[in-house]
Amino acid sequence: MEKNYAVDLKNISKEYNDVTVLNDINLYIRKNEFLTLLGPSGCGKTTTLRIIGGFEQPTEGKVIFEGKDITEVPPYKRQINTVFQKYALFPHMDIFDNIAFGLKIKKISNDEISKRVKEMLRLVNLQGFENRSIDSLSGGQQQRVAIARALVNEPKVLLLDEPLGALDLKLRKDMQIELKNMQKRVGITFIYVTHDQEEALTMSDTIVVMDKGVIQQIGTPVDIYNEPKNAFVAKFIGESNIVDGIMHEDFLVEFCGKINNCVDKGFEKNEKVDVVIRPEDLEIVRPEDGMLKGKVTSVTFKGVHYEMIAKSEDTEWMIHSTIMKPIDTIIGMNVSPENIHIMKKVRE
Repeated sequence: MEKNYAVDLKNISKEYNDVTVLNDINLYIRKNEFLTLLGPSGCGKTTTLRIIGGFEQPTEGKVIFEGKDITEVPPYKRQINTVFQKYALFPHMDIFDNIAFGLKIKKISNDEISKRVKEMLRLVNLQGFENRSIDSLSGGQQQRVAIARALVNEPKVLLLDEPLGALDLKLRKDMQIELKNMQKRVGITFIYVTHDQEEALTMSDTIVVMDKGVIQQIGTPVDIYNEPKNAFVAKFIGESNIVDGIMHEDFLVEFCGKINNCVDKGFEKNEKVDVVIRPEDLEIVRPEDGMLKGKVTSVTFKGVHYEMIAKSEDTEWMIHSTIMKPIDTIIGMNVSPENIHIMKKVRE
């Protein structure tokens, strides 16, 4: 196992009552990496997290932690801590005692406990809150206490299971930045579970997109967004226009009755493909100048841009643009070759 790996999942499968929840998952997670497991409800991301934490046993496969097989090791003996969506803080204890709880169980000296708790309070920007009750805190502050309680035990890996799910939108966005900065400061591996695509794109070094117990794609946020491997990833990560196409040869694709240059290669001659074009990559031009032409059927103001739907024969195109065209306007649409993404069709 490479020295830089914190966790290595080898051929992990999980079944519940003959239903396969995870199907032969292979995934390595580097030390000091912020990795996000992303996917819809029921895709297997939380089960994967629970197997890493030791709360679930895989039906098949091994969990390797820094080169050692920990598949059978119970959670409390792993150098891994977990922060859940429900923070499970102790309401009868003040903030100091909540954070110190794990250290007291380990019988750490009072002086060392006091020192480490104060360091954690500084890290999560709650200095001076030691004697406050849990009930007096906001949701965001409670979340920070839960993180401090996990980090004070000095785990090598922190698991976070949708920890921002209970917060309002503004606080979620603030906490996304705060969590990423915190991870950089403490320098440990964060493994994060969410179904929120924007959250994953904002925070992660690496995103693992999952569906139906299978890993669909692994990559950086930029790779996942710009080069989706299949239609599921393209649809799940942001908005996408997906149309049928034919890859005539390298760098030449046909869709909507037109042959266009692209930057993709490695397909069979005349292979049927899915063509993905992001809404922000469609440029509005005069009808006579467009490689595509359509009639605007819908306009929605989104704050930083307008979202328009333009119908072209039997295809509806979603366009994100700062230029607004009224409903019933005929427009042309252009897209540059590097923004035409070609994907293999997935056989169901």
